[in-house]
Order: sequence, then C-alpha cells, then structure tokens
Amino acid sequence: MALFRLLAVLSYAYLAIASLQIVPGGTWTATNTGAHIQAHGAGVFQSGSTYYLIGEDHTSGSAFQNVNCYSSTDLVQWTYVGALLTRQSNGDLGPNRVVERPKVIHNANTNQYVMYMHIDSSSYGEAKVGVATSSSVCGVYTYRGSFQPLGYQSRDMGLFQDTDGSAYLLSEDRVNGIRIDKLSSDYLSVASATYLWPDHIEAPAMIKKNGVYFMFGSHLTGWDPNDNVYSTSTSISGPWSSWKTFATPGSNTYSSQTGYILPVGSNTMYMGDRWVSSNLQASTYIWLPLTLSGTTASMSNYVNWRPDTFGPGPSETQYEGESAALSSGAKTVACSGCSGGEAAGYIGGSAHGAVVFGSATSTAATKSTVRIKYENGDSGQRYADVSVNGGTSQRVAFLPTVDGNTSGSSSLNVQLNSGVNTVRISRSDGGNGPDVDRLMVPVS
Repeated sequence: MALFRLLAVLSYAYLAIASLQIVPGGTWTATNTGAHIQAHGAGVFQSGSTYYLIGEDHTSGSAFQNVNCYSSTDLVQWTYVGALLTRQSNGDLGPNRVVERPKVIHNANTNQYVMYMHIDSSSYGEAKVGVATSSSVCGVYTYRGSFQPLGYQSRDMGLFQDTDGSAYLLSEDRVNGIRIDKLSSDYLSVASATYLWPDHIEAPAMIKKNGVYFMFGSHLTGWDPNDNVYSTSTSISGPWSSWKTFATPGSNTYSSQTGYILPVGSNTMYMGDRWVSSNLQASTYIWLPLTLSGTTASMSNYVNWRPDTFGPGPSETQYEGESAALSSGAKTVACSGCSGGEAAGYIGGSAHGAVVFGSATSTAATKSTVRIKYENGDSGQRYADVSVNGGTSQRVAFLPTVDGNTSGSSSLNVQLNSGVNTVRISRSDGGNGPDVDRLMVPVS
C-alpha cells in the first residue's frame, strides 16, 4: 500500500511538467488516431504513473461495438491502445446488444484484471451484469458471461475497491433502488448484499477519502442530464446520509451525468458524460475538479483547467477566424452562432483551403492546450491538420456541433514559443474541415 501511495504521488508530480489543460465538453482527439476519443461511460485504472481510460465505443451508433482502452500519463494527452472486448456474431456481445459502463479492478490474489459492465438487450429488458478477465489491464479480455446479481435487476453499474482489498458492485435495481453488493474473493461473482437505498438513482460511482465513503449518482431522466447527487457514510454498510447536490443547483451537473470519480494525488476528479442521445458518437466528457471535505462534496465549472494545479487554466487571447489569412479557396462565411457572426469557411475541400493565424501570442515557451472554436453541421466528425510555427501537422477532429449554428470547441496540445506564434489549419486530402470561428491561445 505504501508503494501504491508513492506511485500515486509520483504520478501527480509528473502532471506538473507541462502547462496542459482539460477542456470539458470539447472534442478530444486521441494522439494516434486523429479522431475523438471513444470511451464513454468510462472508468480509469491507474498503474504506476499511467492512467488507463476504459469505456464504450460509439463510433457507429448506440449498439455495442467495442470496449476501448486509452492510456495517458497526464490526463490530457490520450493514446489509443486497443479494444478490450469487441462485437461478436451472437450472444451478449453480439449485434444490437447493449454493453455499457465498463469498469476494471485488479485482484491481487488471482493477479487478474476483472471487468464488470452492464449487459442488456436493445429494449433494456434483461438488466444484467457481465464479467470479463485479462492478465493485463489494457489487453484482450475473456468474456465469462452475465447474470443478475443476487437475482435482482442491474442496469447502470460501477465498481469500488476498498483499501482492504474488498470489492463491491454498485448496481441500479430499477424495482428496488440503488445497491451496494460485495463481490466474492476472486471478484467474479456477487457474494452478499451490503446496502440498499430505496431511492431511484442511477450512474453510481464511489470514492473513499479520509475514512468517509462518498456515493455519487444521477436521478432517472433518460439521456437528459439532471442535478446529480451524493450520499456519505463512515461505513460502507451504512447508515448513509440523505442525498445532496454537489454542483451548482439548476446546472444539471454542468450538463453531464456521473461516470467515475478518480483520485489524483491528494485531489479528486469528477468524470461525467455529456450524452448526445441522437448521435452518441458526438457525446463528450465533462471532467472537473471535485472538492471533498469532511462529508461535503462540491464542484465548480471551468472552461479549461489544469490537472497539475487542479485550478483554472490560464487566460486566453482569442483570434477571429474571418480576420486570419485565408488561402486556396478558404473564405469568410456567415455563422450566426459564431463570435461576430462570421467564420473562416471552406477549409480543405477540393481546393485545399487553409486559414493561418500569424500573430498568436504567448508569454511562455511551453507545451500548452490551444482551443479551436468551430462549427460542423454534418452528422459525423470533420477533420483538419494543424501545425504550429511550421512544425509537424497534427490531425485534429471536430465533432458535429449541436445545431450547426452553435460553436463547439476542439483542443490540441502544442509547443508554443514565447512571443508570436503562427498556427495553420488546413486539409489537403479533399475532405471538408470545420468552419473556424476563433483560435483561443493561452497567454502563459
């Protein structure tokens, strides 16, 4: 346990190396795919200084495709590692099946990584948990089957591993309430019931801090967000407190639903999903600092924030797309949801249009997170290649925006010079890039 704490501290210290920011609700492009990260309803497993993000792939719709794994050492730059489970020809993992909210824990006695997930039919009529195992956290998993824990329904679920090695299934039983069930010593089955709230709460996630257990969850409003809540106890078997909100009341948890609660050094990060039910691939991630003090949880919203300090990101200077240098067919277009009502359009295409911001200023020479405000009226992702100061281009993804008239935000992590920087956004493969509203550059 002392070694684990040391590794956690070292991992947290590593985050301070670069001035990188998390941008809640934006398009997050994986470092090696050029596409938006597909790990919805995810959990995180930390091994040494590496975080593994494990979640649902919705690239092609709502039905099960893959359980994906990404890795990162800074919580900002994520690299796709592979699919842990993939669609099969039939069975629980077959076509038109529901596989949601995968979570992984490690069993020290068996040296196996154990994954639990919600298994269901497309009509949500089965309400089961599925179990899979692997010898490595981000390797291929062997699916072991599904069941209803202790004979009860289980829809949204989570896992919690206590400091003594005991593990628990957090399970939404639509008939009876939200459950905590203790797992067997090998974590492959449910051994006994631990606690039941009679309240109708879903999306459960738990963390323990300074001897206090915090259970987070969401009210039942389908894919739509609501003011999520939490309950506390000094014993996992209860008694538990009444439910209370932890984000700004009326904010619908900043338009998100609880997915996972991650300890980061001495800090805590809320990991939520902003679901787009009509186009699940366009769903984004709301990750925010979560303050746990005594038996109280609270959370503020940020446009961008730094995981090294758990505070707000640096202020930004904005540069209008229509005021930048446009070439090769790129031109100013009307954009009712953009700043100033205009944007730089016709990026890419057959003419290979480009927009160049020639005076993006930073006061520090550092690797930092730049935001591109944009519009994309298509149903799928658009892409563009972005280079800074003549360096190697990065392929950056741009998710569909809400209605084609509301700008979205896509982030990329780049090395900035102290002083003036040149940022070029283009596409030369004939595909269409986004309409660029603004470039948002950290001043420090």
